[in-house]
Amino acid sequence: MIQSNPPEPRTLPRLVQRTGPLTSELLLKPGPFGLGKVPANLEPDATTAMTCGYCSTGCSLTLHLQRGEAVNLTPNSDYPVNAGMACPKGWEALRVLDAPDRATTPLLRNARGKLVPVDWETAMETFCRRFKVIQAAHGNDAVAFLSTGQIPTEEMALLGSLAKFGMGIRHGDGNTRQCMATAAVAYKQAFGFDAPPYTLDDFESSDVIVLIGSNLCLAHPIMWQRVCRNPHRPEVVVIDPRTTETAMCATQHLAITPKSDLTLLYGLAHLLIKHEWIDGDYIADHTRDFASFASFVTEFTPERVHTESGISPERLEHLAATIHRGERVSFWWTMGVNQSYEGVRTAQAIINLALMTGNIGRPGTGANSITGQCNAMGSRLFSNTTGLLGGRDFQRAEDRQHVAQLLGIPEDRIPSQDSWPYHKIIEGILQDKIRGLWVIATNPAHSWINQEACHDILRRLDFLVVQDMYRSSETASRADLVLPAAGWGEKEGTFVNSERRIGLIKKVAKAPGQALSDFSIFKLVAHYWGCAEMFQDWSDPEAVFQILKRLSRGQPCDITGIRDYRMLHEHGGIQWPCSEGMTAELGRQAPAAERRLFEDGTFYHGDGKARFLFESPRAMPEPPNNRFPYHLLTGRGTASQWHTQTRTRNSATLRTLYPADVYVELNPADAACEGVAPNQWVIVESQRGRIRAKAFVTRGVRPGQVFIPMHYDTTNKLTHAQFDPYSHQPSYKDCAVRIRLEP
Repeated sequence: MIQSNPPEPRTLPRLVQRTGPLTSELLLKPGPFGLGKVPANLEPDATTAMTCGYCSTGCSLTLHLQRGEAVNLTPNSDYPVNAGMACPKGWEALRVLDAPDRATTPLLRNARGKLVPVDWETAMETFCRRFKVIQAAHGNDAVAFLSTGQIPTEEMALLGSLAKFGMGIRHGDGNTRQCMATAAVAYKQAFGFDAPPYTLDDFESSDVIVLIGSNLCLAHPIMWQRVCRNPHRPEVVVIDPRTTETAMCATQHLAITPKSDLTLLYGLAHLLIKHEWIDGDYIADHTRDFASFASFVTEFTPERVHTESGISPERLEHLAATIHRGERVSFWWTMGVNQSYEGVRTAQAIINLALMTGNIGRPGTGANSITGQCNAMGSRLFSNTTGLLGGRDFQRAEDRQHVAQLLGIPEDRIPSQDSWPYHKIIEGILQDKIRGLWVIATNPAHSWINQEACHDILRRLDFLVVQDMYRSSETASRADLVLPAAGWGEKEGTFVNSERRIGLIKKVAKAPGQALSDFSIFKLVAHYWGCAEMFQDWSDPEAVFQILKRLSRGQPCDITGIRDYRMLHEHGGIQWPCSEGMTAELGRQAPAAERRLFEDGTFYHGDGKARFLFESPRAMPEPPNNRFPYHLLTGRGTASQWHTQTRTRNSATLRTLYPADVYVELNPADAACEGVAPNQWVIVESQRGRIRAKAFVTRGVRPGQVFIPMHYDTTNKLTHAQFDPYSHQPSYKDCAVRIRLEP
């Protein structure tokens, strides 16, 4: 991974030349609302609204501008998502842009192994030359990319199209594999398309809210505020091994044995069927395979559920009765379900409950997956990674033909085989099948499962390129080439939140130094690679939005009725679908602000019916044992930090809201058994690694279990690389560890 002498510089292409290499329109291009390089006569008290760039809630923030630069922000009180609320991360969104570790110039590793500044010309020449050398020696598939759910949809679409259609790279996946692949596959198999059916207003419309594997209070605090505003005095049921902040506020907390969700949900279905607390008409008219499912769940008696999950028959009966009494029951899940070796079938067990009780398509109902990242939904639909643009399939000839025709490219430029998923790409490096890797706006050296093995694997690459806002991330520090990228607020585009709402982001600040938007970097790559002509119509983010509209036509995610960015701005975000036919039929520019899918009971399978899908639970791949007696749980530990803390650690305010030291939660009984006192340093070990952590003794975890937040850079030294067979999502929340006193 040592770089040879860089090539001699030559004249930059017109794309970045104009007034000099880096004082160009790429850095200062005005936005569609007079943002970016704003006219000097802008009123000092001007404001504009844009969507937050952290989680999938998709809050709207009002940016306060002076001379075209954002100087402060407040939550937008007129937006249907957050109604004047923001979490700590949202309040600090501007401050993390001004950070000492921002990547401000391309960095290239020299012959002495040190990253040194270079110009964009050198960076691009090196990027293309090194990757082309690898492809020439080992085939096109020897280069891969790993993308993100953090950049705008237009940038994702350009990246995926450039890589696959222009550069001949077949293997590319996103970090949404780590959070949302399970939900996407579960919906696609059950409904016929990856289609979360709900709107966030359902939190306020339900009379029973069932949260499975979701610490909503910390992970999505604005959604939790909406639960708290529910006027119906709802039953709030939390199914979670830990007594989380959300569980403390629940009316029912079922503290199940870790990874017994599937047994519990099947047992719940058994009771609902046994008592005839189901909607037979809905099942008959709108679903398939219920009879087989009903026969299957007869094995999941209350006694079996008690044995496997720890939940008594009485508690299970009470929950079944609660669901039966509810007129508007909503089921919600997040990473406690998704990040599992049997996550898809668990998510589908939740979907089955909603279908069999008729709790779907109505206000306050639904089988509702809460997304993780701000644009994970945009990634699922338009990133062109493991699915063809617009929710299509690379392996379907008619889909490839249609996309080729819409884009005006030769059909043979579109791969006819699917990409490897994330973990296969990582394994491909280990097997010398992947020799070059391009990482965009994600940090696998921190976040990937079994971290020590990941670090060793990344060192094996011939060439690693990292494109990021920050030069100090665990992955960027290992790169051969770092490309400095603009962040949220420094560029334009759209995000799609959990409820399918397309929101706008705008350029309200200039990226530091020579940093460029990811969109501009992709355009530079296209130029230097020699495929710029293929993307001549992809001139700017809004032009790409118009292309995505064409690609969405006739698909469940049809957005042809959204005229342009200004329409999104004026309407405060618009949920998909929003087709031309819908707006014409309504006689107005946009549909209602809050819309649910499947109101008519028609799903996206050819026969219009949803599927009951099920499978016997599987044993945990690495259960606790005599040597490693504790079950490790991981997850979000605070509302103030985001994922690997690459951005949020740059806020002094956010740092004060979260312990700086790694900590491990353990039960008082286990602490006494191990001789551990509160706040004492301990060693936590698994078969893969060991970390040092401070003991937090709490009854929030049950005996035999420990919890460590995912935000710390050492947590994934412990986790076990196991994956769901359908979604290929990592199972971060189950492995065996031991605790011992620090020597």
